[in-house]
Amino acid sequence: MGRPKALLEFEGATLLDRQILLFSGVCRKVVCVLGYAVEEVAAGARRAAEAVVVLNPRPERGQLSSLQSGLRAVEGSDAVFFLPVDGPGVHAETLQRLIAEWGNAEVKPPFTIPQHAGRHGHPVLMDGSWVAAMLALPAEASARELVRAQAERNRYVEVEDERVATDVDTPAEYEMLVKGVRF
Repeated sequence: MGRPKALLEFEGATLLDRQILLFSGVCRKVVCVLGYAVEEVAAGARRAAEAVVVLNPRPERGQLSSLQSGLRAVEGSDAVFFLPVDGPGVHAETLQRLIAEWGNAEVKPPFTIPQHAGRHGHPVLMDGSWVAAMLALPAEASARELVRAQAERNRYVEVEDERVATDVDTPAEYEMLVKGVRF
């Protein structure tokens, strides 16, 4: 991207600030994991004080190392949302729907996953009993492997919120997002 994705502006706030605000409305604790450009992101995030900021000591190991760093701060939780910072932020109703689907299940699914038009997305709601399994994954693994291994037991929730399947990986995608163009 050429600059920290967390600090990309969208609809008047950085992507990180949008997520902190969104999740603070439904979660007891919001955890933000910082890895690269820590000082720049911490300085540019206006809502950082509203979250628990965790540093990933080995960001070069990839997304799983960041997820594991954050999960250590929420061990013992009933359920945990996780997502990368490069999404524009889903609608609050989507979070409420995921929580309701998980909460109303007789047998809690390992992962409750939103999808739009058949495309799986984020945030993923993980049952708290699976935190230890995610923490036990080796460095070369990915969270996706554990999620896919439980595909038969997971709950997939079709939502109208197209942002669940949107992430910003390139400057061109960011420009499309700002202009309101679907990609």
